[in-house]
Amino acid sequence: MHTPETSLKHYRQLATGKGRQETGAFLVEGEKAIKQIATGNPDAILEILTVSEPSPAYRQYPIRTITEKQCRYVCSTQTPQGIAAVVRIPEEIYTDRLPDNPGRHVLLLDDIQDPGNAGTLIRMAAAFDYQGIIMSGKCADPLSPKCVQAATGATLSTWIRRTDGYAGLAKELKADGYTILAADLSGDDSPESPDYRSKFVLALGNEAAGLSEEILKLADYRLRIPIKREKAESLNVAACGAILMYASTQAEE
Repeated sequence: MHTPETSLKHYRQLATGKGRQETGAFLVEGEKAIKQIATGNPDAILEILTVSEPSPAYRQYPIRTITEKQCRYVCSTQTPQGIAAVVRIPEEIYTDRLPDNPGRHVLLLDDIQDPGNAGTLIRMAAAFDYQGIIMSGKCADPLSPKCVQAATGATLSTWIRRTDGYAGLAKELKADGYTILAADLSGDDSPESPDYRSKFVLALGNEAAGLSEEILKLADYRLRIPIKREKAESLNVAACGAILMYASTQAEE
């Protein structure tokens, strides 16, 4: 049986990395995001917190009714939507072990530190049917509140590995026949250059510094998006990712 205010600390602590590590769970806020997870990964939801009567779609889960004040206490968003879900953390998300079948398209994020950018890229990777995402250890935590919010329910739609050994994973994939595509402001290759019908890893770098030398040395292509640099020096990394992911899916057709 839950006690009133004090037991809510359990949910509030899911906003911290330590709290998520100790509980093995993270919090997803908002009806749209929760429905996405309930549809794609129904067994990952552990509990629903709600201010009002929940949708019949959630009857299979433990439900806890909370007040609007309690909802504001638990949730990280400034204007909570009145519903949140406690979701189980995937077992290998913080390891350097690739899945047995990584899939044909993998996104690599090299020190993307803004959680909004990281979450948006996770969402776009899912939308463009990339099967997995490799994140460096200095990337924003994909399960942090702002990142989860930006991903809008797509956090579990692909496999994710966030690890300091990210370059090693890229090397493993290259040895297995994957083409490494690096987004590079100084690159010589156009987005149309690669054969996107092959297995590939698309690598995007830090908002300010770009990709690390280690990843650039692995690259088979250095893709540069043509822009008017006299008008805008560069693109936001999420915009760059969207353009290249779209280019890769169109080239396949």
